[in-house]
This record gives sequence, structure tokens and C-alpha cells, in this order.
Amino acid sequence: MSIPQFVLASASPARRRLLQTVGIEPIVRPSDFDESQIQINEPGELVQVLAQRKAETIAPQFESALIMGCDSVLAIDGEIYGKPADAVEAIARWRLMQGNIGDLYTGHVLIDNTQNQTLVKCQVTKVYFAKMSDRAIQAYVATGEPLKCAGAFALEGFGSLFVEKIEGCHSNVIGLSLPLLRQMLAELGYEVTDYWRSNS
Repeated sequence: MSIPQFVLASASPARRRLLQTVGIEPIVRPSDFDESQIQINEPGELVQVLAQRKAETIAPQFESALIMGCDSVLAIDGEIYGKPADAVEAIARWRLMQGNIGDLYTGHVLIDNTQNQTLVKCQVTKVYFAKMSDRAIQAYVATGEPLKCAGAFALEGFGSLFVEKIEGCHSNVIGLSLPLLRQMLAELGYEVTDYWRSNS
């Protein structure tokens, strides 16, 4: 079976870097899907629907490709949080998060145009946040990093200082679960290692 092009329907540099780390050089096509259209209060369902909409927006642009859509949210005490709108919201969010535990949900969708198949999965990772002073919260938000991330922190950046531990998939917190991606590719009949050959 020939290996289709891998398309990432996301503008996230972190997701692209994760794929590159495991030998997949994706074609990046941000979907620009308007997420405000989707109103769902269950985090697992929400991220799966959003990830699927993002992938579906891009899929018609390719005749034979694997299109990956992802979406992440953080849930604390059942409340869903995406990217904070501004620094004020990010500070308020961190005051709630510090010393607390959150669940990071990432929806993963693979649309295989060559086989006319779609897989939709969700991965959840538990994140334990450190206790933080107000000064540390304000300094972290001032870096600008929390404004770019679902959950207002980047595990691969300064945010790693303020995460005590995680339970579950590490890469899921960064933007996509690599073990889950491997399983999804296998379900469609591909080996992730096939992409190493096509890149060389």
C-alpha cells in the first residue's frame, strides 16, 4: 500500500514539532474553522467534534492524503477551558489552576481520503499544577506563552516549571498523543515507520 501524504489541519507549531520528532513531515494546512459554532459541555465530546470539523474543512483540498485534525481543552472540576482571550483571563485562570488538578482532553481525527475512512478518538491526561505565588503567575502570563495554549500553559515551555506531575500520555498535553496516533495509523493499515522512508 502506498503511503499517502500526511496533512496537519492545525496551525499549532507544537503539534507540527511532535510529528517531526517521530519522523513525520506534515503538510500544514490550518483549517480556520470557527470553533464558536460548536456548543458542547462535555469535554471529550467537544474536542472530538472540533477535531473532526477541522479535518473535514481541509479534506476536500486533497485527493489522496491522511488529514489529521486535533483539538485540546483543559477541564477543571468539570468546567471547560480553551485558550484564554487575554492576559487578564489567563491570570484569573492560573489563580484557579495553581495547586489544583486538571484533565487535558485532546480530540484526534484521521481522515483517510484514499480509503474513505474516518477515525475519531480522544485521549485524556491528568495534570497536577504546582502552588504558585501571584508574582509567579503574573510573570508567567507576561511571557505571552499562556495566551497561545489550551489550558493556558505549555508543557514544552516555561509552563513545565509549574506542572508537578502528569498521569497519562505526555505528548497529549503538548497537543497530540503520539501513542494514539500510532494506533490510529495501524487501524487504517499503515505503520508510522513507513513515513520515515518517504521522508528520506
